Amino acid sequence: MSEERYGEFVLVRRHGDGHVAELVLDRPKAMNAVSTEMARSIAGACAALGADSGVRAVVLTSTHERAFCVGADLKERNSFSDAELVRQRPVARGAYTGVLELPVPTIAAVHGFALGGGFELALACDVIVADRTAVVGLPEVSVGVIPGGGGTQLLPRRVGAARAAELIFTARRVEAAEARELGLVDELVEQGRAREEALALGARIAANSPVGLRAAKRALRLGQGLDLRAGLEVEDAAWRAVAFSGDRAEGVAAFNEKRKPEWPGE
Repeated sequence: MSEERYGEFVLVRRHGDGHVAELVLDRPKAMNAVSTEMARSIAGACAALGADSGVRAVVLTSTHERAFCVGADLKERNSFSDAELVRQRPVARGAYTGVLELPVPTIAAVHGFALGGGFELALACDVIVADRTAVVGLPEVSVGVIPGGGGTQLLPRRVGAARAAELIFTARRVEAAEARELGLVDELVEQGRAREEALALGARIAANSPVGLRAAKRALRLGQGLDLRAGLEVEDAAWRAVAFSGDRAEGVAAFNEKRKPEWPGE
């Protein structure tokens, strides 16, 4: 396993052959509250991972024992003038869009608190694995703002408009069992196992065609919200992008030869 640090608060670990990258939130003294510096580091790490053709899956984790991420750094925000808050906004958005726009499958491993921007980082991932200590929610209206990291758009896509409205308007925190029941998280595992299970899922994903994975994610994301006919056109364009690839040729050959494929990644 290799490690690379992005600033003081973000770490990237590459597991095994490097096809699974772990994006680690590492600001334990602040329960991973996202400061301006940390937001820049998340965006920088995501840009590097997105440009790396060897990465097939990304797992978002935390080093804090009791929190995935508690959201924006409100102590820092409290010191901002209005002008400083305006200047900081694109930096903050860059962290969330960095995760959201990763071209490979992404998995959040959530334990403890995932609140506000912390939950939005998880919502930006394709799959959320949580353990039984998880507490999630978007409490922004309780402090006079609204979710600003994609929450008003990503949450209704997960649970429907009415359920998302109830959760956002009440600002309530949702514990693990109910979160799984409502579809706020996808898999619920035993306490302390979220990271391990998410990395195992990442490894299963990364065993598949890198060309196929990127195309499938692109079709899934671009097709959201479209009518069926338009969505099928998005799917067809993604299919055409992979149908004549080296990965397709290798996958078919490996299947017929009853062997494990050796993906060329092109």
